[in-house]
Amino acid sequence: MTELPITPEPLNEEERATYEWQSWVPGFGEPGQERLKGASVLISRVGGLGSVVAYELAAAGVGKLVLAHAGNVKHSDLNRQLLMTHSQLGKPRIESAERRLRELNPHIEIVPVAENISEENVERLVGEVDLVVDCAPLFEERFLMNREAVRQSKPMVECAMYDLEAQITTIIPGETPCLSCLFPEAPPAWKREFPVFGAVSGTVGCMAAMETIKLIAGLGETLASKLLTMDLRTMRFHSHRISRRADCAICGA
Repeated sequence: MTELPITPEPLNEEERATYEWQSWVPGFGEPGQERLKGASVLISRVGGLGSVVAYELAAAGVGKLVLAHAGNVKHSDLNRQLLMTHSQLGKPRIESAERRLRELNPHIEIVPVAENISEENVERLVGEVDLVVDCAPLFEERFLMNREAVRQSKPMVECAMYDLEAQITTIIPGETPCLSCLFPEAPPAWKREFPVFGAVSGTVGCMAAMETIKLIAGLGETLASKLLTMDLRTMRFHSHRISRRADCAICGA
């Protein structure tokens, strides 16, 4: 596994107590926790997927989380966006997310960005972190994240869901297929609003958080060059080998 250039940060006694149980994981230990503390992650959108990713990474002790999400909380968010609450209806989503995460772990740095990923901010936001988790629902945003992650050689955990199906892969620029290898163009049937259970987005969100932790700590085997697909209607999971496309306009193998 390619090791990310992360400078470990020493733990204090409170942090050792907080993360004690996960430090017992073989192959992780205190060195892995120090790498989490020294790491920074950008999460694009903290909705159904990203809220769970952000929550789990905050709980695990990732030192800096940059969260990008525009708009205000509305009723239809509440079935799946677990960082949003009824008390925050009509208020900015990013404020609700920041508040919940600070309550969970006041010792990490939260950088709230009340914007979705765009041409104007993608270079700056990707440049602030060690790796990216793409949880955006729109291919326009996902393609921007993919392009910039490849350009800056930043790993990206790419995840998505629809109905009771979900998929996840890890993109390592120069080594694995990128998102544009898999989707040269946005699927014409993809829509902004779609059927969703919070339990489905939460399932793949937890997987994305674990994949991020593994990438940071150098733990286990990642989904690099593999696409994991799942159908929770039938509880069938498949891992597919995927390859770079020589004619990809972004990573051009």
